[in-house]
Amino acid sequence: MNVELLHATAIAINGNGILLSGPSGSGKSDLALRLIDRGATLISDDGVLVDTIDALPILRTAPNIAGLIEMRGVGIVKMPFADSIPLRLAVTLGKTPERLPPGTFSANIAGHNVSCLMLSAFEASAPLKVEQALRLCLESDSP
Repeated sequence: MNVELLHATAIAINGNGILLSGPSGSGKSDLALRLIDRGATLISDDGVLVDTIDALPILRTAPNIAGLIEMRGVGIVKMPFADSIPLRLAVTLGKTPERLPPGTFSANIAGHNVSCLMLSAFEASAPLKVEQALRLCLESDSP
């Protein structure tokens, strides 16, 4: 089994893992906090393990930072977290996305093709866009 450590933040919404990636300062922790405020659960901040179990990508908490998240301007804070959540959606932060993207995108995460969304984390609507993209992703996966 290959486990890959990514510089990213991960949260879970109703048992579905969402990987937030982007360069330092792109808003990974900030967006995660806003999603947590809307009911999501922290998996891991700033470092996420991607494992493969039964051919599925699984997001895991990096043990040395379990339950910790950075609140810029406040510091590192402790909060409840989840572990071993299936990866359903990858969100790439930093660039302003196309207004009307031509279709669905996928990203290769630790050898798995995963539905992908590109957005700017600091837009007020970013948490809603992540939730909607997850809904669409789950609908397209259902038979």
